[in-house]
Amino acid sequence: MKFRNRVLGLLSLLLVITYLDRVCISVAGPRIQQALTIGPIGWGWVTAVFTLSYAIFEIPSGALGDRIGPRKVLTRIVLWWSAFTSITGLVTGLGPLLLVRFFFGMGEAGAFPNAGSTVSRWFPVKERGRAFGIIMMASQFGGAIAPLLVVPIQVQYGWRASFYLFGILGVVWSVLWYGWFRDSPAQIKGIPPAELAQLKGLGAHAHHPFPFCHAIRSVNLWSMLGVACCYVYTYNFFQSWFHTYLVKAHGYSEKDLLLSSLPFIVGGVGNFSGGLASNAAVQKLGLEWGRRAIGIAGLGLSALCTILLMFTHQPLLALALLCLIYGGICFQQPSVFAACLDIGGEYAGTVVGAMNTASQVGSFLSSLAFGYLIDRYRNYTLPFIPMAALLILGFWLWFKVNANEQLIPDRVHSTSLPVPATAT
Repeated sequence: MKFRNRVLGLLSLLLVITYLDRVCISVAGPRIQQALTIGPIGWGWVTAVFTLSYAIFEIPSGALGDRIGPRKVLTRIVLWWSAFTSITGLVTGLGPLLLVRFFFGMGEAGAFPNAGSTVSRWFPVKERGRAFGIIMMASQFGGAIAPLLVVPIQVQYGWRASFYLFGILGVVWSVLWYGWFRDSPAQIKGIPPAELAQLKGLGAHAHHPFPFCHAIRSVNLWSMLGVACCYVYTYNFFQSWFHTYLVKAHGYSEKDLLLSSLPFIVGGVGNFSGGLASNAAVQKLGLEWGRRAIGIAGLGLSALCTILLMFTHQPLLALALLCLIYGGICFQQPSVFAACLDIGGEYAGTVVGAMNTASQVGSFLSSLAFGYLIDRYRNYTLPFIPMAALLILGFWLWFKVNANEQLIPDRVHSTSLPVPATAT
């Protein structure tokens, strides 16, 4: 087995645990709201405070990974959020829950940027779409199995028990990661010379200061950040309000929530197929249109299905449309992360951190807007209007993203990929 596939396996396991912990609170949401007497606005803040702290610490955690390597940073991140996952089971009211969720978001910030930094150090450009497709598919697997695990646990032992249990998983992963992984392929003992030659130079980052002046003036980078903010506004709904929405808007029972795994299964298929499609498109069209075409297709489908969802009241049809919305978003996700690596070069972790910060702005607004709109109008269709609008905006912004344009255009990286003559 190639050593970089072992790295991919560990990152995939990380994303399973990440989404299992993150979606756990969404699945347990109806019970927590009832037990702690939390209304729609209060629950909106519970979901929003996580994204707020997550956004604040994304760029610093990504930059730290670029500087000292993702081995140490990811170990700290996973141990931190695992502790606060377990502590969630101890809260007794809205105030303590808000505090725990803030620290949970602070700890988890940097997971994706440092996963991105790891991919940039271990995978050539032509393999990154596939790598992110598999990693993101793993995250959907975590989201898919969360209801299958959380519902039986909370029925049998109460909602608190699931948080105690899931906190242990991250500790086990941290031991495996720190014990085996190294920031550079050259530091791994026993790696075959042939594979090491394929990865030559990928782990040797020069650690130049991040070029903030270039970044601020980069229309390309701002377009990428805009795409992330727009699509995550809707993406966050599936991690925070989705299960409550099914219960309150379409009359799903707690047993019916097992069906809520379906969007995450479709999302996993979307991530995997989107990663493969991104690789194929880059080979055929070049970086610019290869990444761009996948993004346009994914957000275009999601926007169309969101509009259709607002006109249906049939529970199963609504669930099917929600699956397609999530699937379209996930289809373009590998291209989002791969494009950040393409644009960022040696600043991959920082650029992914900036992208994730922008995405959490959308996530924060989504969490609050859904709660306030429901509380004010008692209408579960109304919140999908801004979702549709932002998906359309993200669709348009993809036309302005050029993955072939690096943040520092005059600095040549070993990961650069020539644009084929057939590319536009």
